[in-house]
Amino acid sequence: MNRIFMIGLFLLPLGVTAQKNSAAADISLAAGGGAFSPAVSVNKLWGFGEKGKFKVGLGLRLTSIFAKNLDYRTAPAKLTSGKQSFVALFTEEILANIDTLRLPQSQTNALNLNIHLQYSFSSRFDLGFNIDAIGVSFGGKQSGEYLARSQRRPISIESAKVTPFNLLLVSDSDRGSLNSELYARYWVGPKVGIRAGLSFQFWEYTTDRKLAFDNDRFRTKILMPLLAVSFRL
Repeated sequence: MNRIFMIGLFLLPLGVTAQKNSAAADISLAAGGGAFSPAVSVNKLWGFGEKGKFKVGLGLRLTSIFAKNLDYRTAPAKLTSGKQSFVALFTEEILANIDTLRLPQSQTNALNLNIHLQYSFSSRFDLGFNIDAIGVSFGGKQSGEYLARSQRRPISIESAKVTPFNLLLVSDSDRGSLNSELYARYWVGPKVGIRAGLSFQFWEYTTDRKLAFDNDRFRTKILMPLLAVSFRL
């Protein structure tokens, strides 16, 4: 998801004249892999270039996830790939460093500021991408099985809480819980649109104590289809 975001940043300077600003509220539902994830958001977009078809914007989104039996793997990029920042995108995983925290129940909520890139082919049809940038997460404490890669059976039962701070960096260098969407939208009327696409989500828990490799952060990544209703404001 970070590659698409970087491409959008390079395209941003191409806009010359801002026009055709728009604001919208959105209700979405993503589901798959034993999880479902509702989200509500508001956003403001500014049009650039000829006729303002290319749009860049900011928004605020609350995303929740409800799931059973999810595996959370070692999160920090310094362990998963031995690299941090942009380099981690192109580095293979170090499997010997990756452990698993298996949670029978997951319920997490993330409130994030997000960034939008969109191209409007007409007054009715949009193609776009958005990604959470920074925010906070909250949810109940959970307990689950801790499995080291070298062991087939659980080593211990560990308690974990939702990682409270979210920050978009690059790939496994990210912290916390983040949502990104690639979508197409059709406006069925002047004020109401239907949006469909894919949601790629990171969810992260922090264990109460440090485990192998002095690590306490574990992350799951889920790609889910989504359906949403948008309302022009």
